[in-house]
Amino acid sequence: MGDRRASVAEGLPDPFETTVGLPPIPGLAFRHLRAPDDYPGMNAASNANRAVDGDPYATSLEDFANFYEHLSNCDPARDVLIVAVAGSIVGYARCSWYREIAGDRIYETVCFLDPEWHRRGLGRAMLAAIEERIWAIAASHPADGSRFLQAETNDAAAGRQALLRSAGFAPVRYSFTMIRPTLDDQLDAPMPEGLEIREVQSEHMRAIWDADQEAFRDHWGSGQGTEADYQQFLTDRTGGDTTLWRIAWDGDQVAGQVRSYINAEENRRFGRRRGWVENISIRRPWRHRGLARALMAASFPLLRARGMTEGALTVDTENLSGALRVYEGVGFRPTDRATTYRRPLD
Repeated sequence: MGDRRASVAEGLPDPFETTVGLPPIPGLAFRHLRAPDDYPGMNAASNANRAVDGDPYATSLEDFANFYEHLSNCDPARDVLIVAVAGSIVGYARCSWYREIAGDRIYETVCFLDPEWHRRGLGRAMLAAIEERIWAIAASHPADGSRFLQAETNDAAAGRQALLRSAGFAPVRYSFTMIRPTLDDQLDAPMPEGLEIREVQSEHMRAIWDADQEAFRDHWGSGQGTEADYQQFLTDRTGGDTTLWRIAWDGDQVAGQVRSYINAEENRRFGRRRGWVENISIRRPWRHRGLARALMAASFPLLRARGMTEGALTVDTENLSGALRVYEGVGFRPTDRATTYRRPLD
């Protein structure tokens, strides 16, 4: 750790523009992002990597580009590493950071590599390079709390788990992907008295965002969303279909929400008709009244009308509000697990 701090201070060569320590692969190069030209290759590599790792998610090129145009606490010109072989992109890594509401500062690492290039030492080299960049970022931040490196992986990705463990990371939190195999039935789940669902108007967007931010303040690992996060929320092509949202109001207050979406690219790739019943949040004064169940039940007909035959969601296995029990109560069952890994930076 001390050597890393020294290397940052001494201004050693840019870890994204060097061949030192790279595997002996002809034509291999690490470099910085060239946006937007690199987006197609990056998106292809990430989708291919997720598929072999058992991660049930995929992104369209449009969604991928929108995400990278609204990064939060991440400078794409300096914080994105491109891995190319003979000029073709085979993978990439990205780092960003956020401060938890509890005070700790979290430095996230994301690495994707086309499966054709797995088990050649590239993952280790990518992680080392992105960690060097994180040290440079952390050196500019005040030492006013604990600091952690963080990475996430699906439990089916044995190679990625082994890499993180060998680099000193340890599991700290788990989440489930849960599936409801049918949307044909209708739950008996009336709205709590005094609350109503209203169709979303453009002038509602900030209140919906703010309510969601407030609801998650007491959840593990939560940080305060940035303006870049809000802009991504406003421009999200897949998650932003407000006709699939169910927002509960109590007078002029947003009490809770379920913002479902359909990932057409994912469904095409995996040959399914899945609707994600996601972004579920209930503000504290309205919890434990059956509101989450009612909003989820109100979402199923909307997804059925679009031809969806199953529902999916993700949940923190240790969610303090009892979300896992609620989701099981409306018919969702865990199908796979993901792990969040951390390592102290200091």
